[in-house]
Amino acid sequence: MTTLTTTDPRTGATSATDIEPTDAAGVAALAQAAASAFTELRSRPRAWRAGLLRALADGLEADRASLVGAALAETGLPEARLNGELSRSAFQFRLFADAVDEGGYLEAVIDHAGDTPLGPGPDVRRMLVPIGPVAVFGASNFPFAFSVVGGDTASALAAGCPVVIKAHSSHLVTSQRSFDSLSRAASAYGAPAGTLGIVYGQQAGSQLVADPRITAVGFTGSLSTGKILQGIIDERETPIPFYGELSSLNPLVITPGAAAERTAAIGEGLFTSVTGSAGQLCTKPGVAFVPVGAEGDALVADVVARATDAAAQTLLNSRIHGAFDEIRTRLIAEGGARSLVAPRAGEDGFSLTPAVLEIDAKDVTPAVAEEAFGPLVVVMRYSTVSEVRDALQAVPHSLTATIHSASDESAVRGELTDAARDLVGRIVYDGYPTGVRVSWGMNHGGPWPATNTQHTSVGVTAIRRFLRPLAWQDAPVDVLPDELRDGPVDVPRRVDGVLQLAGS
Repeated sequence: MTTLTTTDPRTGATSATDIEPTDAAGVAALAQAAASAFTELRSRPRAWRAGLLRALADGLEADRASLVGAALAETGLPEARLNGELSRSAFQFRLFADAVDEGGYLEAVIDHAGDTPLGPGPDVRRMLVPIGPVAVFGASNFPFAFSVVGGDTASALAAGCPVVIKAHSSHLVTSQRSFDSLSRAASAYGAPAGTLGIVYGQQAGSQLVADPRITAVGFTGSLSTGKILQGIIDERETPIPFYGELSSLNPLVITPGAAAERTAAIGEGLFTSVTGSAGQLCTKPGVAFVPVGAEGDALVADVVARATDAAAQTLLNSRIHGAFDEIRTRLIAEGGARSLVAPRAGEDGFSLTPAVLEIDAKDVTPAVAEEAFGPLVVVMRYSTVSEVRDALQAVPHSLTATIHSASDESAVRGELTDAARDLVGRIVYDGYPTGVRVSWGMNHGGPWPATNTQHTSVGVTAIRRFLRPLAWQDAPVDVLPDELRDGPVDVPRRVDGVLQLAGS
């Protein structure tokens, strides 16, 4: 069988790997192994599962040099960024371990049998249980945090679900080494065979989603690919949940007061957010609303000067590099945007400099509100908040919206918050949306087409995607999970309507 190749985006040079595309029989075998592992994995106590997650984190950090080295050669991302991302991945595994130990994610409830206003009621006990084997698709722009060792993998394992990963073609060797690291650590810890699996190749990914033993899919990538995967799911005999993070413009609004008070600071922050990781972050602000007038002009001039002086940055692959100027040209020709700074191709590999476009907010249409993956921002000049509100209706719903305002602009800040709240999953104030905190409170999601789900893919509640509710009615004690038995337990739960903390 022909082996797959990998490309260094810094040079454009392609080299062979020892990785073969996974054939149909291989995909089926991995799905069957995952299904077999599920029976054992979901029966393991929470303390065991938390220990597995911590062992996986330790394994990643032990293999840091090898993993970062592979990612450098396959993504062109800076070493500091890759080290930080790998640390984030290890942190995610440990955070989910803490959540599993704490147990609140189970939503445990006990309603004892007894009289109710509607008559005698049975004994009902309910909590969330793992859904089954999960397919996870690696993302091009996060070789660690949203790929083999990313949050989808960590949250699914935390839920008690085996994971079969589809490696991204942009970083095959990184995916292979990442999987080997997890696999070694899981085996050493005593995880059942089939807890983790990996497939390579586009066809293998499609076959994985179609396999009847897969019970959920986590995906971070393009809207077009997400629709293809959803189409495969729709053809299955049994539909399954598809959790897709797909497309986002992340509008950023600067009020007149903020533009006047913090011209240079916002110019620098906006430019850094737009160009960080070469503009290849799902939370990059793709459009920025800037007021008309002298302060707004100065802010735009600051961003333009930074873009004009910027060095070329390496994009992840040839597809992203080729699409960048196609989209920029389309935003001008069909969307009516004006070019303030045109990109310049770098000397080596898939590199280019940032681009800045401008349009009047009153002229914004969906044609100028297309996501451009890479270092590009569309500046939208506005005169009134109503122009911003109207223009936001033409911008596809997003993961984030950001509002920069002055301390004495509470009224306009409130208007902008009202305008944004139904369009996004997170509102950022006087900051920048890039750099998503991994925490208990984070929401990384949004209305379609940002995602197709009401759940987050970052933070502890991401575990909810891979759980389903199950109720036991009038059940004998011996069939109940420990968390639903009477007496003190180590999880918070609601008993006869009263919230009880762990140990109660």
